[in-house]
Amino acid sequence: MTKLMKQHSKKSGLPPGSLVFVGDQRVETATITVIDYNEADIRETAIETPDDCRPYIGQKTVTWINVTGLHDIALLAQLGNALHIDFLILEDVLNTGQRPRFEDYGDSIFCVVKMLYRGNGDGEVVSEQVSMVLGRGYLVTFQELEGDVFDMIRERIRTGQGRIRTMGCDYLAYALLDAIVDNYFIVIEDIGDKIERLQDAVLEHPQPETMQAMHQLRRETIFMRKHVWPLRELVSSLGKSESSLISKDLGPYLRDIHEHTFQVLDAVEAWREMLSGAMEIYMTRAGNRMNEVMKVLTVIATIFIPLTFIAGIYGMNFENMPELKWRLGYAAVWGVMLCVGLGMAIFFKRKRWW
Repeated sequence: MTKLMKQHSKKSGLPPGSLVFVGDQRVETATITVIDYNEADIRETAIETPDDCRPYIGQKTVTWINVTGLHDIALLAQLGNALHIDFLILEDVLNTGQRPRFEDYGDSIFCVVKMLYRGNGDGEVVSEQVSMVLGRGYLVTFQELEGDVFDMIRERIRTGQGRIRTMGCDYLAYALLDAIVDNYFIVIEDIGDKIERLQDAVLEHPQPETMQAMHQLRRETIFMRKHVWPLRELVSSLGKSESSLISKDLGPYLRDIHEHTFQVLDAVEAWREMLSGAMEIYMTRAGNRMNEVMKVLTVIATIFIPLTFIAGIYGMNFENMPELKWRLGYAAVWGVMLCVGLGMAIFFKRKRWW
């Protein structure tokens, strides 16, 4: 967080459209790939320079330009010049702390979404910003990392499955958004499975590690809600947009995504409620366990109070104590102490205090 704030401070006083990368460098080298297709043909190419993208623009095909790695500001500036992308858009692309949003620039549409998935290391939910620029006949996507949830989309384009090869760039943008939202369900289901296991652990034998795991999952649900909530507004804005870049036929598909975002939000809220309930159960059980321990210790201490009193009396060094010289005095004191202790224990047992 500290590093991020320092990077934000670099933009202080700069004019709008100044390109400053805000985020962590996640790949060594930024790369550009192009998938250009129509109903009959497909070309897939790795681009060496941004100017090589120019021939694809203005053709009667759908062109998907994917940029991986956002730290190379010069590369993105050249791409912006080649495709006539507004530098205000590039400024937002480079700021990886953006919330999901939608902007209509007339000749292009800009969207920012968050791609969520489980990390390979500790398994925490990882957020990656994906920016999209939809133009006439082309779609440019900007990613922070190699690897994404779009492999099935690429396979559908290569094999011609479904209607994606017969539709335009707006349908391609929809397909990518749909893949991102569908992956939210995978993350949500994984969180739900973990919550159910934690609930069983809380009811059976709660441990401090259980509470730590619940806190971690609660942070993840809040993290997901933070990114999914504005995505609902983004999809709604796309559906209401009057831009000529978005076909009216796309309306039902966008409404479907909108409904999916509601389902994700409902699941997130349900998991938050379940986690809150599990944490309350944990605290109640921990409190009850502490009360049981304190009750046992209190009973033991209460039993030993009269015994300590008797031992204290006969521990005094007075000469005129007849029991001290009595031959059965030691045994008698032990007998009295045992009778008192057992009597109090039986009394507590009958009262069900022990």
